[in-house]
Amino acid sequence: MFPLSAYVPRHQKQNNPFLFLRLLIAAFGLGLLINPHLRYWTLCVLEYPFRADEYRHFGIRLPEPFAVHGIDVSRYQQRIDWARVANVRTGQKRIHFAFIKATEGSWMKDPFFDYNWENARRHGIIRGAYHYFLPDISPGDQVRHFVRTVRLRSGDLPPVVDVEEHRGMTVPQVRKYLKMFLDALHRHYGVRPIVYTNRDFYKNYFAHRADFKPYVFWIAHYYVEELRLPDGAAWHFWQHSDRGRIAGIAGRVDFNVFKGDSTALRELCLP
Repeated sequence: MFPLSAYVPRHQKQNNPFLFLRLLIAAFGLGLLINPHLRYWTLCVLEYPFRADEYRHFGIRLPEPFAVHGIDVSRYQQRIDWARVANVRTGQKRIHFAFIKATEGSWMKDPFFDYNWENARRHGIIRGAYHYFLPDISPGDQVRHFVRTVRLRSGDLPPVVDVEEHRGMTVPQVRKYLKMFLDALHRHYGVRPIVYTNRDFYKNYFAHRADFKPYVFWIAHYYVEELRLPDGAAWHFWQHSDRGRIAGIAGRVDFNVFKGDSTALRELCLP
């Protein structure tokens, strides 16, 4: 292969000293059109002077036009200073809710769950407990493990099931065993659980499925300007970043929004 310059006439190179810069700008512009992640980070850079408080207090740009923001945590964030988290304010923006990992499979309990579960509520943050679902483990055993661990009270969010891997199970098997797990949680707590997954998993396992339409979905989809599900279905929670920061938590933390106002969020909680 000849170098690219071999195809450019000498006089043209001499008359276009900024040709490389123009090509670079054109390539960047094309990238913005086809790559939503590049577009997102470009907007972050351009908006930084106008949203400096958000970056300073939360470490990220918060998506518009949402008013209700939250985080989700697990053992990776360890013991959290919930008083400091609850006191962070940027204008009208603050942390309204937190999803806290409780259990995984039929044996694992998050070592920081009890502490974070009690203290989030104590400091006025609406809390929700989630279970990491393993499709190749008995749904009944997983339900018993979760309900032994999590006692829900009035004002708590419904239980959450995190499903994002198939572990060698077929698509019909994942749906079947997950539905068994969801139904059992519904019977125990008297409220329909929330389903967490990422956008690709949703597309492959839940899109256009009437039996999953009644559920509240919490969707992970990072570094994009907006969330749209492939079947046009409604979503309720959006995990939009895994790179947030906030006083009271060491290291990075996932950030979320609720598609509704604070009244709608409380209406979703247990009576």
